Amino acid sequence: MRLPDASATERLGQALARSLRVGDVVALFGDLGAGKTTLARGLLRGLGFEGDVASPTFPIVQVYDVPGMRLPLWHVDLYRIEDREELPELALDEARDEAALIIEWPERLGGTLWPDSLRLHLVERGGGARCLTAQVPPAWEGRWPPR
Repeated sequence: MRLPDASATERLGQALARSLRVGDVVALFGDLGAGKTTLARGLLRGLGFEGDVASPTFPIVQVYDVPGMRLPLWHVDLYRIEDREELPELALDEARDEAALIIEWPERLGGTLWPDSLRLHLVERGGGARCLTAQVPPAWEGRWPPR
């Protein structure tokens, strides 16, 4: 899928939000500047969040659960995770019982990324354009691509 600019990336996130459910995981792969946080921002806007959205690189996890949101979302950025032994402290398995997760840098999870995760790969193509490819598990059939 070609995304010609940041606005298109954000609109894709907004469209994806319409089909998001508690327990869902959206895994965002891509280099720095590929548009992962832009897509996450769109998803949060689509869920009804109106505040500022920044990549949670330093806090690692930012929980969004405010009145007016359709469902809670954990925005996770694993860029700073250096040791997989740190991962259980984040309680991501437990979070899926109450919220959806969007995870930047999911490769830091190694082989522990849930098999039912929607895996989106973003590649920056210059001038703000991006290319997105998706690996769609059975749990997402009928929900991807978003309408």
